[in-house]
Amino acid sequence: MYWIKEMQNAIGFIEDKLLEQLDIEEIAKSANSSPANFRRIFSIVTGMTVGEYIRARRLSLAAQELLKSEHKILDVALKYGYETAESFAKAFSRFHDATPSDVMR
Repeated sequence: MYWIKEMQNAIGFIEDKLLEQLDIEEIAKSANSSPANFRRIFSIVTGMTVGEYIRARRLSLAAQELLKSEHKILDVALKYGYETAESFAKAFSRFHDATPSDVMR
């Protein structure tokens, strides 16, 4: 039960800082753990790596933003940590099985 609570704390920390540069050491600290142990436990508890979780959450929020706003794809890409519209479109398409342009229609 202890690890579930600590993972909830870490997920809350990640969610609060999702649009910022996240550091595994800070995330692990929020769960009172070492980075190596945190990575292992996080994967066991969630079924994905920390990086996969962060990427999935950012891409989910990006899709919601594209659906609900008039922002340009590049602006959304930059907001969610992608350096180019192309890298964002590639990750977005893999995750959502649709392009960012498809979502905006």
